[in-house]
Amino acid sequence: QVQLVESGGGLVQAGGSLRLSCAASERTFGSYAMGWFRQAPGKEREFVSRISRSGGSTYYADSVKGRFTIYRDNAKKSVYLQMNSLKPEDTAVYFCAADRTVTVHTSPVAYDYWGQGTQVTVSS
Repeated sequence: QVQLVESGGGLVQAGGSLRLSCAASERTFGSYAMGWFRQAPGKEREFVSRISRSGGSTYYADSVKGRFTIYRDNAKKSVYLQMNSLKPEDTAVYFCAADRTVTVHTSPVAYDYWGQGTQVTVSS
């Protein structure tokens, strides 16, 4: 069982930046690909970004490409999401998730473990 805990959310003005962190309990953290998803009120959970086990491959939703950066530190059992040039439409609860497989998944149903989420609110 992998426990994931997100942090770093908050309230920021449009154009600002936030860095989300996700800390894992699992000592074999490096054997999981990691993803970030978000869910706005009344909307489905959507893919934001994914990073491979080694960190060598990253993937982004078109809506965040060029503004968000995902990276990981396997020694610290953590994955991060640096969010720049934030927009009001980025407002959502952000979740990190762990995937035991190497197949690049953008559907939330493919991920095995989830954190509790952290709220990001971008004001206009």
